[in-house]
Amino acid sequence: MRCSVDKVITDKITSFFAAYPLRSYKKGQILVQAGENPPGIMYLVSGEIRQYDIVSNGDEVEVNVFKPPAFFPMSWAITGTPNEYFFEAKTSISIRVAPAQKTIEFLQTNPDVTFNLLSRLYSGTNGLLRRMVLLMSGSAESRTVFELIIACRRFGKDQPGGTIIDLTESELGARAGLTRETISRQLKKLADKKLIDRTYKHILVPDVTKLEEYIKSSL
Repeated sequence: MRCSVDKVITDKITSFFAAYPLRSYKKGQILVQAGENPPGIMYLVSGEIRQYDIVSNGDEVEVNVFKPPAFFPMSWAITGTPNEYFFEAKTSISIRVAPAQKTIEFLQTNPDVTFNLLSRLYSGTNGLLRRMVLLMSGSAESRTVFELIIACRRFGKDQPGGTIIDLTESELGARAGLTRETISRQLKKLADKKLIDRTYKHILVPDVTKLEEYIKSSL
């Protein structure tokens, strides 16, 4: 029943954005600069988009990574809040861009889509709050483990030996608010404890549940 409901909502969203042209961007292209107004509400058809900020020391801090069928930034559209973030193509992407007002009208006339959007926003908010707690009081290890768990849950690819995530040390550091060198040390510790297995391009997590149990015991 749940799958059929999700399909109805996805079909509605797809149908609405299908009225607008498909745009393609290469990996690394900036869609929106911090301080710029977005061109509209971006609907991600394929690929991934990263949202990040650049702090005073020049480091990038990754706020979110979007995957299909996300559409954003809704806070800017609904409240008129100025955009303070960069949006960059993390991979090659395809998007459709709808006018903000048209998207708001679509949500107003489709409460099931709005409720689904709110559900996803609250889920994301819980993750952000948890990240804030760890940033303020957690160790480098717990922050690293938390980001690995989130990456597994959102982007992991299940394999016979566990869950594979395509995440570099620099990307993981940007999410955890840690340097690449610190991340490298933490990943080595986790590998020594058999909680992860590192390869040249990937991180393999044999059992995500064990990672979750580990972070709970370390707090």
